[in-house]
Amino acid sequence: MTETIGIELGARSYDVHIGPEALAIGVKRLQGCTRRFALVIDENVLACQSDRISQICLSLDVAGDPIVIPAGESAKTFRQLEALSSTLLSMELERGDAIIAVGGGVTGDLAGFAAAIYKRGIDVIQVPTTLLSMVDSSVGGKTAINMAQGKNLVGVFHQPARVIADTGFLKTLPRREILAGYAEILKAALIGDADLFVQLETAGANSVSGDRIPELIAGAVRFKAGIVAADERETGSRALLNLGHTFGHALESESGGKLLHGEAVAAGLALAFAYSVRCGFCPVEDATKVTRHLDDIGLEYRLARLHGAPYSAEAMLDRIRHDKKTSGGHLRLILARGIGDAFIHDQTDMADLLTFLKDKIQ
Repeated sequence: MTETIGIELGARSYDVHIGPEALAIGVKRLQGCTRRFALVIDENVLACQSDRISQICLSLDVAGDPIVIPAGESAKTFRQLEALSSTLLSMELERGDAIIAVGGGVTGDLAGFAAAIYKRGIDVIQVPTTLLSMVDSSVGGKTAINMAQGKNLVGVFHQPARVIADTGFLKTLPRREILAGYAEILKAALIGDADLFVQLETAGANSVSGDRIPELIAGAVRFKAGIVAADERETGSRALLNLGHTFGHALESESGGKLLHGEAVAAGLALAFAYSVRCGFCPVEDATKVTRHLDDIGLEYRLARLHGAPYSAEAMLDRIRHDKKTSGGHLRLILARGIGDAFIHDQTDMADLLTFLKDKIQ
């Protein structure tokens, strides 16, 4: 069964199709229009999902061959953005045409950014192929590339015209990738859905079983849809979606590519709750529940055991200080008063944060 969830943004509203038949439904909705499509695809997805890619190419007016981009964060650069834009120009895409981005968050970010700036903006249809991108990056319109100073520091908001989250793509994903995506589902529960956390906690390791995945994706997308509709450009409450990400981005950058984004976020969630306890905002019992659940699922959060260890507290703090979530010279952290009760904290003491990170790295 496929579910359709609407993202309500006035003239920029769009549908998210979720389930094992989402690709067929989404492609059918795109048929019959006069526009041409450029297919931008992750090289790994092209190699293992040729039948699904053929379904897109045979059903729509796809311009030229698929534009293949490298897998991994190294593709999110100005160099790749320029190359992609040049290819789109050579295809003579017009402003009424669209890009179809097939892949994980890297593909969606790069193709979405290219769509936003190509001839001052064309549509992008997101076809996420990882659990992480289905529940997070494909919805909400954030597009960006990385810089030497950190992740996602240059980009724009550009809402997709449609999101097609076909869970059939997940069948080829290794468990490590599924767990990385699960971290973003857990994040939604920790931000503002204590009842969902209880369900996840009760299910334990079964939370990431195949039968539950479409339901969990839909729940996470509905949660994010409400926040995005209320604060599209992250001027207020949408910042809550960054729970775990300030710590996580620092870990991810310092890992040199050894940590997946979701793995870094999982560790970041544990750090956010631990620091909330340190600051006197959150009961220690709630932070313990978070780490216990991460243990049950199989997501590592202890800094000394993470891929890419050992980490430096000073290097992490430097990454955090250059994070785009700083405001008015003050560091903005998303902390928690408890499970399901995240809040924005704008007055973080840098010296205290450094001491905290040193304690956690040991």
